[in-house]
Amino acid sequence: MSNTGHETYETAEVGAHGAPPPAAARDPEPGPAAAPAPTGRARARRRAAHRRGPRYAERAGEARLRRLLPRALVVAFLAGGTTAFVAEDKAVRLSVDGSQRTLHTFADDVTELLAEEGVAVGAHDVVAPAPGTALGDGDEIAVRHGRPVLLTLDGRRRRVWTTADTVEGALRQLGVRAEGAYLSASRSRRIGRAGLTLDVRTERTVTIMADGRARTLRTNAATVREAVAQAGVTLRGQDTLSVPADSFPRDGQAVTVLRITAGREVHEEPIPHPVRRVADPALYRGTEVVERAGQPGLRRTTYAVRTVNGVRLTPRLLRTEVVREPRPRVVRVGTRSRPASVRGADHLDWEGLAACESGGRPDAVDPSGTYGGLYQFDTRTWHSLGGRGRPQDAPAAEQTYRAKKLYARQGASPWPHCGARLQR
Repeated sequence: MSNTGHETYETAEVGAHGAPPPAAARDPEPGPAAAPAPTGRARARRRAAHRRGPRYAERAGEARLRRLLPRALVVAFLAGGTTAFVAEDKAVRLSVDGSQRTLHTFADDVTELLAEEGVAVGAHDVVAPAPGTALGDGDEIAVRHGRPVLLTLDGRRRRVWTTADTVEGALRQLGVRAEGAYLSASRSRRIGRAGLTLDVRTERTVTIMADGRARTLRTNAATVREAVAQAGVTLRGQDTLSVPADSFPRDGQAVTVLRITAGREVHEEPIPHPVRRVADPALYRGTEVVERAGQPGLRRTTYAVRTVNGVRLTPRLLRTEVVREPRPRVVRVGTRSRPASVRGADHLDWEGLAACESGGRPDAVDPSGTYGGLYQFDTRTWHSLGGRGRPQDAPAAEQTYRAKKLYARQGASPWPHCGARLQR
């Protein structure tokens, strides 16, 4: 072997048949380019080998080969291993959430590379190429971590995941139309791994109808009340809306403003008085006398009255109270048996006299209010005959009885115009 940086091993030279070369070849004469003469120890070894003969030389050569072969194999193995080591090394570019770096790795696939680099991957993360994909020299691997976003979009809250690292990127990734929208965070705000709470109100068309006019506007208001205010409509007093004022205004929604006026009305109505009847043995049976006139009571009722856009609604009862209790009417009812007749007057035509005086009506009263009943008694005469109250209030039989008593006292003179009717 030649000297290549490894150990140089010494070998014996033999001829074609294993015999040593001629002496001249072994011991050349020294010259300008000749090697130094062998030492005495070398010459002794050569002479001993020559004495042992060709077979000894062959065995010595084989021994030297056995010593050289393991060392040659080690050198060959190391040379081949270096080549394989270089072949397994790969240069790849790894990007994690936009942060890039170039790596040298012996990983076989994407999963092994991420494990070596300590990059944990969750269910909401995105890896390209996918985990498990074989790696080659020059490959690029991108990892985007998922970020939770508590998104309230037009009043509806939900939890979503995004791999974008800014609000604008998340909106674009989620397909949210942000033109003209209200955002609770700026579009350039970065979203960390912990996530973000985001309120988005997109622009919607709402129509406000108030005071006979319709106002249509584009708004990203959070409540219907806010949209009404943006339309330039002011709510006053008890004014209200056709939908809850704190509800979220939907796209295309129509809201009516209800102008309300409210007040109270008080109604008073009489309470009929009761009638109390008291038996009176001093009065003839069938006779009733009003001892005390009744008085109706008074009831006061309060109502709430509302008008909506000029239309009066049905009043709503608030309370009822009795201002004055009714006073009962007291009537004395006769229980005394009436006499059958009056001597000297029973045979006369009392029906004819009554027809002439009152038209036969027991409750008749003349235009002046002085005379009343069948026979047109004045009150003074009636009382003098034992009657009570007013004659027109007494039964017809009692009136006839009192008329007979008057005839027995004065004859037909109390009836100057109709008295002749008494004679049949």
